[in-house]
Amino acid sequence: MSLNRSEKEAVISEVTGLAAKAQTLVMAEYRGITVADMTKLRSTARSSGVELSVLKNTLARRAVAGSSFEVVSDQMTGPLIYSFSEDAVAAAKVVADFAKTNAKLVIRGGAFAGKALDVEGVKQLASIPSKEVLLAQLLGLMQSPISRIARVMAALAEQKGGGAEEAPAEAVAA
Repeated sequence: MSLNRSEKEAVISEVTGLAAKAQTLVMAEYRGITVADMTKLRSTARSSGVELSVLKNTLARRAVAGSSFEVVSDQMTGPLIYSFSEDAVAAAKVVADFAKTNAKLVIRGGAFAGKALDVEGVKQLASIPSKEVLLAQLLGLMQSPISRIARVMAALAEQKGGGAEEAPAEAVAA
């Protein structure tokens, strides 16, 4: 289905807006994926805050021109699905996890922080824990010394408290 000029401009401005807010772009070839699988991928992406778009490559190139994702414009060939996310790892994680279970989705590359990523770079980005997990780990590290000190203080208090209780018991027995 061919788009007229105003429809193309609307698509370009929408994708330009996505690219302006996003930190990460992941591109994957979707040739041969069933509609049911694509629906599952879109649902997973939506719940993770990832925007998926199937675009004409020329429109995608125009939309990312002048943005940090322009570094991958030469890789925009073939039937691609474009994944944009504001979270640095969300797009890579969603696409990489889906590609593990569906061999027909082939990761082609991506961009993060103005640098082009190859397939391995996307997979490495996907292996980084999410922001929530990293914050929980940081909180655990920060609480660890405090909880150790609290345990030591409780043990000292127990020893001092235990020693005071024993003295009167011995005095009563004598």
